[in-house]
Amino acid sequence: MISRPWSRYGDESGVGRPSFVAEFGLWDDRQAAAAEQVEVELDEVDLVRVVFCDPHGLARSKTVPANVFRTVLRNGMDFSAGPFLFDTGHAVAVDFLADSGVGVGELLGAGDFVLVPDPRTFQVLPGTEPRTAWVLGDEYLRDGSPHPLASRDVLRRVCADYAKRDLAPVIGLEVEWYLTRLMGGPPGNAGNGFGLQGPAPVVEAMNPGYQFNLDAYYDSVAEVADPLAGMLMALGLPLRTLEHESGPGQLETTFGPMLAMDAADAMLLFRTQVKRFCRRRGFHASFMTLPRLDGFDPSGWHLHQSVTSTKTNANVFAPGGGAQDTISPEGEAYVEGLLSRAREFCLLSVPTVNGYRRLAPQFTLSPTSVDWRFEDRSAMVRVLSGDSSTHVENRIGEPCANPYLTIASQLYAGLEGLTAGTQANRAAYPALPNSLPEALDAFRESGRAEELLGTPLKTCLTKLKESEASRFGEWCAAQRPPADEVTEWEHREYFGVF
Repeated sequence: MISRPWSRYGDESGVGRPSFVAEFGLWDDRQAAAAEQVEVELDEVDLVRVVFCDPHGLARSKTVPANVFRTVLRNGMDFSAGPFLFDTGHAVAVDFLADSGVGVGELLGAGDFVLVPDPRTFQVLPGTEPRTAWVLGDEYLRDGSPHPLASRDVLRRVCADYAKRDLAPVIGLEVEWYLTRLMGGPPGNAGNGFGLQGPAPVVEAMNPGYQFNLDAYYDSVAEVADPLAGMLMALGLPLRTLEHESGPGQLETTFGPMLAMDAADAMLLFRTQVKRFCRRRGFHASFMTLPRLDGFDPSGWHLHQSVTSTKTNANVFAPGGGAQDTISPEGEAYVEGLLSRAREFCLLSVPTVNGYRRLAPQFTLSPTSVDWRFEDRSAMVRVLSGDSSTHVENRIGEPCANPYLTIASQLYAGLEGLTAGTQANRAAYPALPNSLPEALDAFRESGRAEELLGTPLKTCLTKLKESEASRFGEWCAAQRPPADEVTEWEHREYFGVF
């Protein structure tokens, strides 16, 4: 008996309605051309992992045989709305049995949405057996409209705003994370369930740390880091450096400049594949900001940014003349936008309870105030001046944040400043939030956040983060931990998953 995948659209034989992609005109010419190449490459693949980024920044996926993917490629694939409903601990945060209050009727009953692969993101994962490919998808409602809760679509809209002005944002990724050795122990089922994560993975540190860039400490992780670098390059990512940071087994990975959407896609691919690669070798990689482990230092995500004119191919931030510590008036206006929206958009770059541990005075290289300076790593926005390579580095982000929402929020704020043309005032900005609840308050009150995300996504994110903050607050009220100590709750909530 020959079976076919359930589909509301035609199968590979062409019988039935036009494909979902064709009916709603979802692909441009580049995607259509890429799809033809994908169909050729599928002959060399056994499985395809179909992926999207949830509001928390986590990759959610289904794995299908290559022959099934031939239909999925143009017809899309049904996915559950669950990742839009659960907070970071899998507690139900958005009511799906009644009116969710989000403004998306399809959430009622946790109904499916359609995930349509973007063929430009298709690639074979090196070293997999069976041979497995990865492809990112875009979320759509049944009527072919973009899903209002889709993170990737937010960034797409912001990039379109730049394109209308003949501009293209350029992004460089600089990501800190921890490599630890798995020590076995129980699988972490005790107490695990909806709203309570089980025990975090039991690990040991790779070295003592606190010898910045020490070659011997890099060598202590090289058995994993060196082949990992090879894997990242095989994925086509523009790897620049892999280096040992401050904490025990803390690594920093940097990538060359990319267009904004490519950078966000790369960040999701990078984090997901690093965790996969390390886990299969008996190690654990975590992008949690500050694990509850002795002597660990917080990790950050520094987002390098510039803007290119698509008419002249010139860097808009370049001051000309080659002088040090200079940036163009347009570049300074962009910085003003970043600073002016830093407080109300902080939730999108620092979305977890744990992320605010890093924004504390004892961590001298983490930003604690809304300011900017040339070549100063203690400022929130560091300006690197180098004529045509002049760009800004926003140091506020935590490494587990949703890449599409983080990048979109900073580009949106920068474009607002660039369009207004106002020069940055170093002493005129509201302070950064000190906690997730404080960031939530600023986010709720922000009309610009609603303009950026749309009402449904802003409402959904608010509900998700309210649930997370509330569960943490209830735990703290019962356990009364020291205020300056990373809690067991945080370690269980984030260390394994992120």
